[in-house]
This record gives sequence, structure tokens and C-alpha cells, in this order.
Amino acid sequence: MNSFLINIVILHQWMSCNENDVLITDILFHPTGAIFEQNAIRDDEVFQLAISDLSLNDDILQSERITHSIKLIEPNNPFQAVQEACELMNQGILALVSSTGCSAANALQSLTDAMHIPHLFIQRNGDGTPRAECQLNPSPDGERYTLAARPPVRLNDVMITLVSELRWHKFIVFYDSEYDVRGLRVFLDQASQMGLDVSLQQVDRNVTKVFSTLFSTMRMEELNRYRDTLRRAILLLSPRTAQVFIHQVVETNLASKDSHWVYANEEVSDTEIMELVHSALGQMTVIRQIFPLWRDTNIRCMRNNHRISSLLCDPQEGYLQSLEVSSLYLYDSVLMLANAFYRKLEDRKWHSMASLNCMRKSTKPWNGGWSMLDTIQKGRISGLTGLMDFRSNGANSHVQFEILGTSYSETFGKDVKRLAMWDSDRGLNGSLRENRAEHGMQGITLKVVTLLEEPFVMVAENILGQPKRYKGFSIDVLDALAKILGFKYEMYQVADGKYGSPQANGSWNGLIGELMGKRADVAISAITITPDRENVVDFSKRYLDYSVGILMTKTEERLNIFSLLAPFDLAVWACIAAAIPVVGVMVFLLRRIQSVCSQNPPGPHQPASVTTSFQSAIWIVYGAFVQQGGESFMSSMALRIAMGSWWLFTLIVCSSYTANLAAYLTVSRMDNAVRTFQDLSKQTELSYGTVRDSAVFEYFRVKGTNPLEQDSTFAELWRTINKNQGQDNSVTSPAEGIRKVKRDPYAFLWDMAVLEYAALTDDDCTLVVTGNSMSSKGYGLALQHGSPYRDLFSQKILDLQEKGDIDILKQKWWPRKGRCDLDKHAEHQPEGRALRLHSFAGVFCILAAGLLLACLVAALESWWNGPRCQRAQPKEDKEVNLEQVHQRLSGLMEDDLAHKQLPGQSLEISALDMGSMRPQQSSQEAMRDFPPGGLSVTSFLQEGPGVGRMPGRSLPLPLSSSTLPPSMRCKHRAPNGGLFRQSPVKTPMPISYQAMPRGPIPEAIDPSHGTSI
Repeated sequence: MNSFLINIVILHQWMSCNENDVLITDILFHPTGAIFEQNAIRDDEVFQLAISDLSLNDDILQSERITHSIKLIEPNNPFQAVQEACELMNQGILALVSSTGCSAANALQSLTDAMHIPHLFIQRNGDGTPRAECQLNPSPDGERYTLAARPPVRLNDVMITLVSELRWHKFIVFYDSEYDVRGLRVFLDQASQMGLDVSLQQVDRNVTKVFSTLFSTMRMEELNRYRDTLRRAILLLSPRTAQVFIHQVVETNLASKDSHWVYANEEVSDTEIMELVHSALGQMTVIRQIFPLWRDTNIRCMRNNHRISSLLCDPQEGYLQSLEVSSLYLYDSVLMLANAFYRKLEDRKWHSMASLNCMRKSTKPWNGGWSMLDTIQKGRISGLTGLMDFRSNGANSHVQFEILGTSYSETFGKDVKRLAMWDSDRGLNGSLRENRAEHGMQGITLKVVTLLEEPFVMVAENILGQPKRYKGFSIDVLDALAKILGFKYEMYQVADGKYGSPQANGSWNGLIGELMGKRADVAISAITITPDRENVVDFSKRYLDYSVGILMTKTEERLNIFSLLAPFDLAVWACIAAAIPVVGVMVFLLRRIQSVCSQNPPGPHQPASVTTSFQSAIWIVYGAFVQQGGESFMSSMALRIAMGSWWLFTLIVCSSYTANLAAYLTVSRMDNAVRTFQDLSKQTELSYGTVRDSAVFEYFRVKGTNPLEQDSTFAELWRTINKNQGQDNSVTSPAEGIRKVKRDPYAFLWDMAVLEYAALTDDDCTLVVTGNSMSSKGYGLALQHGSPYRDLFSQKILDLQEKGDIDILKQKWWPRKGRCDLDKHAEHQPEGRALRLHSFAGVFCILAAGLLLACLVAALESWWNGPRCQRAQPKEDKEVNLEQVHQRLSGLMEDDLAHKQLPGQSLEISALDMGSMRPQQSSQEAMRDFPPGGLSVTSFLQEGPGVGRMPGRSLPLPLSSSTLPPSMRCKHRAPNGGLFRQSPVKTPMPISYQAMPRGPIPEAIDPSHGTSI
């Protein structure tokens, strides 16, 4: 190689000694100038190598040779660039080739436009920093002689396509201090139109200083937010700076396994890519420019009948790998000029080159410059960089990028593969979705943090010296996802045993704190999705619905023989008991008044007498109260009003009692009186609480302290839950709350799923779960903020739900017919439940007490009336039972014998001799108490042949006048079915009666006598 370069230098020195455009030994030389930066050593070598290759190609340069003059300048020194260009023009050149920065290119553009010298410009980016497009000055007369051999920067277009495909919404762009941030203007405009949240941050050469400043100036909360921002980042850095930057991020624990970075640089080698990928902790996507490579080795180095040196066309050569992109475009620029010179000679439009003096005002531009420029613009070649032409606004527009992504395999581990291609003509060719997590989780091992919570996560096996094995509903869901996606996981328990709540310093504890601290990739347990948690971490779709339940022990049936008194308060019973004697006294007085007013003989439609005893009045009132009737005559209006009011009162009281008794017995049959939060807040028998510093605890705190909350239920619940700062009623763990329910009169508020499992697996089956839905929430997998696995897990969870796999797992861990039956408690009983004996024990007790009291009163009356009965002489009285007479008469009437002649023995009517018995006052009152009713007597006629029924005829009855009948005591049936006793009477002689058409039997003239049947 060194000898080859020496030969090039000797050839260069020999050719430089010749005159411009002179013909020596029939060879025509084409002088060409070149300006490179001093640090671009490879540009000088490639330029001379291109001229050497062309000199060997007789198809292009048959009898011509290209001579060149190279000038080196300092980087970013436009004044020196102009000086060197003027010197080249003074020597005489046909075209100028430059590989410089933007400042020198703008100066050279102005000079070449003024001198009409075709200028092929190759933009060079120093130190491997991504290129920002140079903004060349517009030509005043519209004739631009500068042609951009290197295509415009299309890296922004590739990045915006990549971000759109990856569905990023928020990310940060880190750019090198040497990078011109104005190159991102178009990218930021497009991102803003798409609604993307983009942040920019410059990275100094001293990367270590950048991160030390972050930790010294940022608070913990700000640092956590910055850590979340680093999950999605685009790096516009040189390969060396990018490698140091990634290393520092990983070392300072600012990166995690779910981070995804995009490194964009047109010039990055395969070796540098592998170093970046292995340094990164998460996923890495690389964007770089590529050039076509023919697979056939025979034609790989042939371009338009031009053979390229094997140093530049063989990818196995290390020299090609060490070249910058600008060097490849420099080679193709020389090839483009050689083709233009060839076509100019063929068209016989060659213009001789004249020496130009830039310092003279009178110097005229080259008159052949426009013709040479037009020939170059119309040319088209295929070189190392692919197609090259300048037909699009004086710039080469052909460019192609490849997008590489990390992949994982058990055999090779972390590797890089091509995901897609992008070119200026067709755009994206391929799908970047392959770079998403579902295609990159093969071989990924996730760090999973958990918290024991039955039945979500439980320890299945704990062998000394080996990792714990877990089981549960959440573990089954995680295993199903791992089986579908192909990832592995390592699980550990959180140290503080908390789900996660914000602390005073802005940090979080529990599972959420593990995710924010990047110590875990996924958190799984009975963790609920809340707005506060979603602000700091990401959640997958819910895999189980969430509601708050109330865990209690089953209510034991209490024996209360006086439950019938429960419908009324004690004061109501006292008022009812007082109302009975009060109304009784009033009725007694009214009846006494009625009895005084009715001393005259009663009329034909009036009662003969009125009962006026106090006992009878009380009996009537009580009979009305129990709706049994009083069997009394009330002719007084006042008495009727009083009794009507009392009956209305008793009707209302009895109806209210019946309704309240039914409701009371219905409620007493319920298994638990507490069904909702409202029931729980109103009762005082049970204390209740939840787990401190949990999502349920926080929910009741927010609802209970909200001044806009109209329902006072939550305020009352929160006062009880937070009594003594939660130390009295709240617990530290769900297991402690369940134990407290079994031990004390306590209700535990917690996740419905956890409580149902506890009730199903209870040894005694004494637990019962009730509750109502708290809000539209659910259980989900918690991931680090910005995790690329969130959408993937959500999609697969929806697939599991669609297939019914989640329901199968729910039935596995929450069987409705387990050790205890939850449905038995919740089943509705359509036919009701029969009232048991103990519900009516009070009625039987009252009846028994009444019977015992009646017996006692009877005994007392017997004892009290015993001596009086012994002094009284009994009389031989005979009693006539009117009921028997009535039955016999009824039988006769039914046999249609009412109008037939009766035998003499059929009926005997005797007169009652009352003259010898003068009743005393007491007996008169007794007679008034039980007066005989009016009696109508109808004669019975003998029915013979030719004799009709004759009402009013005398009834022949056999009368016995020889002997008087013995003294008789007549009785007739009282309205209540008993027998009224009459005074002893005598019958001196039989008396015949005439039938009366209507009305009662006339009384005897002597008021002291009466009649009796």
C-alpha cells in the first residue's frame, strides 16, 4: 500500500510539471483542483486513488489524463479556503472539488459562482458527529456553480418515521456540543405537528460532569422524572461520545431494561455499533447510511465499465471500513468529472482553460464554466455510493439508510439485525414493528417484585438455599404471558410489605417505589390501578375487576321470647296501657248517665235495661281493643262517639303493630343487617377499618375529607377508620384484618376478591362477604413509566380474556362451591322462611300468665264467697231450659206442624205467680241487668178436613187444676250463650193464650206477676 501511494506521489509530481491543457506525446491533461481539511487524511488518499484508477481506464480516458492540485486548510477557516482556491484558479483548473465544513463551503461557493468554476462540494462532519445540513448562500444572478455531491441530510425524515412507527409520544433528544442544533428545526416542526412531546439536551464532551451535575442539582422527585424521560431517547452523538454517555447512564442507575434508545448517525461502523449495543441496558435501534453492494464478486468492483480498486469495493478490506462517508463521495465526484470531460470531448465543445486572478477587479469569469457545469449536471454515474446525478436543484438526492435493532437469542445472546430500509425514493421499506417488544422478548429476563396476598400471590415452595417458588392467580396470569411472549422472570418480595403510597419527600414506598427506583421491571400482586399510581408508573389493562367488600362473621340467631313487643317502643306500650283504663272510665260514666236517663219503661224498640258496672265497661273497652266486640247496646250519641273514636284508635294501633311486626320479623330473619357502606356507617355494634397506607385507606380519606361530597356516609366511615390516626380500627396487613374479624366484633374493608377467597377457605365457614362496588377499577401489572412492554402485556391480556382463559383461572382460585358456599348465603328465598316457635313464645307466655291469673282469681273468689254460700239455704227449683223448647219448636216448624192440632201434652203454659214475692232493691237491679226479651206467641190450630188455617182461634190445652206444679226457676239463653237465672215463680193454674198478630206479649195487669214459658 505504501509503495502504491509513493508511485501516486511520483506521478503527481511528474504531471504537475506540465503546462495546462498541453498535448505532450498525444496526451491531453485536465487540471483539477482540490481543497481538503488538514485532518482529512483519508480524503487526500482517496482522491489520488480515484485519479489513479481512472488513468488505467482506457474506456473513459483514452488519450487524456487528469492532473490535480491539492490544497489543505485548517478546519472552519473560510478565509484560508478562499486564498487557496484563488491560487488554484490562478494556476488554471477546469473544476474544483472540496471536502470541508459549512463555513468554508459557503466562502468557496461565493468565489466559484463569481469565477464560473464548477464546484463539487462534499460536506464533511468532523469527529464523527452527525451531520447538519449546510445552508448554502443563494446566488445573486440565480446561477449556482456549486453542486452538492453528498445528498442533503435526510436523517430527520428517517427519525420521524421511526418515532411514528414505534408510537412514541414523549422522548428526549441528546445532541453533541459540536452538532448544529439548527439541523433539528425541521424535525421539531414535524414532531410538533404530530403532537409529540420532545425535549432537547446538549451533551458536553465531559459526559461524567453532566451526570454529576444532575445528582447535585436535582431533587429526588425531579430526578425520578428525569429517569422516566431517559426511557425514550434519541442520541445525535459521535460514536465515542455515545458509548461514554450510555455507560454513565447505566452506571448511575438512570437506565433500565425497558429503556429504548435510538442512535442516529450516518457514519458508524459495525464495530462501533456492537460496542454501543452491548453497553446499553435496554433496546437499541441504530440508523446509519448504507451503500449498495453487489453480491457477485466478479462485478462488485465494476461501475459503468470502470474498475474500482479492490481496496474500496471489497467489504472484507479493513481500509474500506476505516473510510468516512465523505471519502466515498469524493471518489464518485472524481468519477463524475472524468465522465463529464469525456462527454465534452465527444461533443467537441471543449473550452480552453485560462488563468484567473481573483485579486483583480478586471478579471472576467471563465467563459466555458457554464458549459462545463451543464455537462456535469446532465451526467449520471454509479459509483461507490450508488447512483449520483445533479438533476434535482443541483444536489445529489440519492441516499439510502438501514435501521438496525437489537435481538435476543439463547444461543448468541444480544445481537443486531436489520429491521428495515429507508431510501429517498420509496421511503420506509419494511416494518419497524419487528423492533417492538413482542419480537424482542425472547431471552429477556424481567425482574419482578411482588407482595404476598392470597389468592393472588402465595409461596408454593420454600426450600433452604433455593429461590422461592410462588403460586396464585396473578402468578398464573404472569406464567401465561411468559409462555406466549417467551420471556423469563426472576421474582422477589418487597421488603416493606406495602403496595405503594407517596411519601413526604416525594418518593414512593412499596411496589411502586421498587419500580421508580429501577430495581424491578414489573410489579405484580393484588395491586389496583389508581390515578396517583398511573402518574408515576405504567399499568397494563386490568385482568380482574376490583371492588371493595365488607368481611364479617355470620350473625347468630338470638332467642328473644318478647320479640313481639319489639314493633312498639316502651313509651308507646305505656300510652296504650294507660289509654285502656282512661277510656274505660269514660265509657263507664257515659253508660251510668245512659242508665239514669232510661229509668222509664222502654219502648217497643228500646232495650229494657243498661249495664252500668265498671267491670262491664272495662270489658267492653278491652273487647273493642282486641277487635272481638263488646255485645252491648249503645243508644246514647255521646257513647257512640266515644266508642267510635276508640275503635278508630284501636284499628290504627293494631294495623301499625301488624305492619311493624312483619317488618321486624323480616329483618330479624336476614343473615346480616349490614349490606352496604350506609348500613355500616349507621350501626354501632361493629367497629370497622382497613389496611393503613393502602389504596382503600386513601380512597376513604379522599372521599371522607372532601368538602364537596354530599353523602355524609364516607365522612362517618373515615372518622371511624382513622380513629386515633388509624391505630384503633385499622390494621397493618390484610391477614391481620381477617384474624381480627374472627376474634372481635369487627368488619374489615378490603378487596372483594381477597375477602371472598378468605371466606371460601375458612375452616369454620363463619365468614360472610358483602359490599358494593367502589369505583371502576381493576387489578393490573405495574411497569416502569414508559415501559415498552405495557402495550404488549395489555394486548395479550385482552387475548386471554377473549379466549376465556382468565375466567378459567378465576374459577380455579374462587370456586363458588368450595369448602364454604358463598352462593348459599346470597341466594334469594322466594317462598320465605316459616316463623319459628321462639318468635311467638311471648304470646304463649302471655296466655299462660292469663290462665294462671284466672285460676288465682277463681280461687280467691271461691275463698271469698265460701262462707256466704254455706249460710244460704238452697231452694228446690226446677229450671226450664228455653233452648230445649226452642229446639222442639223449631223441629215442629220444620215438620210443617205449626198449623196442625197439637196434642194436649205438647205445650203447657202456666201463669207465674209473682204476688207472694216482693223483690228487694238489689234483686230489682239484678233483674234490670238481665231483662227478658219480648216474646211473641202464635197459636197453633188443628188442621182437619175442610178446615183451613184460622189464626186467632183458642188453643185447647190440657190444663191441670187438681194439683199445682212445683215451684220452678226459669232460665233462658243469654246472648253470649250462657243461661240467665230468674227469680223463683209459681204456676197456679194453666192459662190459655190467644195468638197475637204482632208485637210482644202484653204484660200482666199486676206488675208483680210475670209469665214464663
